[in-house]
Amino acid sequence: MALPPLPETPSFRLDGRRALVTGAGRGIGLGAAAALAHAGAHVTLCARTAAEVEAGAEAIRAAGGSASALPLDITDLPAMQDALERIEPFDILVSNAGTNRPRPLLHTTPEDFDAVFELNVKAAYFLARSVASALIAAGRPGSIIHISSQLGHVGAANRSLYVASKFAIEGLTKALAVELGPHGIRVNAIAPTFIDTPLTRSYGLDDDALAAVRARIKLGRIGRVEDVMGAVLFLAGDAAALVTGASLLVDGGWTAD
Repeated sequence: MALPPLPETPSFRLDGRRALVTGAGRGIGLGAAAALAHAGAHVTLCARTAAEVEAGAEAIRAAGGSASALPLDITDLPAMQDALERIEPFDILVSNAGTNRPRPLLHTTPEDFDAVFELNVKAAYFLARSVASALIAAGRPGSIIHISSQLGHVGAANRSLYVASKFAIEGLTKALAVELGPHGIRVNAIAPTFIDTPLTRSYGLDDDALAAVRARIKLGRIGRVEDVMGAVLFLAGDAAALVTGASLLVDGGWTAD
């Protein structure tokens, strides 16, 4: 009996591809950049703090990867659009830059609203627009990955602005998947749980608060940056060739009940 031909497993390699990662100076952004570079992509690390992205790019190069730094405030839309117009199109975008102002609804201010939505939604929208525009003009496919949150799927007290912004990102992901699919551009989101990063550490949660977080995570531990890196690598390349408009929950089961 003749042996059946076996299908070939899609490669997770990204050799020859160019990736842009925002909020790449530390935390999830730096982890995403490292994962993409390790898979062979040239990665441009983008954030407001030049020293952080330059150090991150240097660390990636020291580890044998290919990386460059792009100090940029993506909420400055003219500057962001001008910078991207001067650069070769990116095959992969990890739109990670974001912020949070946790406080009760009755204590939020218009300034809080503007700060959260300007970065989490408006900048992400126009960043995706710029990257997609360049890809379409070049006739190239691509992958846009929004870093969302488990709070783009469920509610939480004292997080109304952040929750609203991440629900917006989840909707934007689906709308762009529909619109950009005919151009071969896939658009997906990753929705992590509470991840141990410099940003989350800055909240100063005490032991009781951290215990409450762990109690909601069915796997019983706080997330690590490494937990998100594999999801980024999957959605960036050919292994996810038929995945678009999806939100990949990396939440340890938080939203399972």
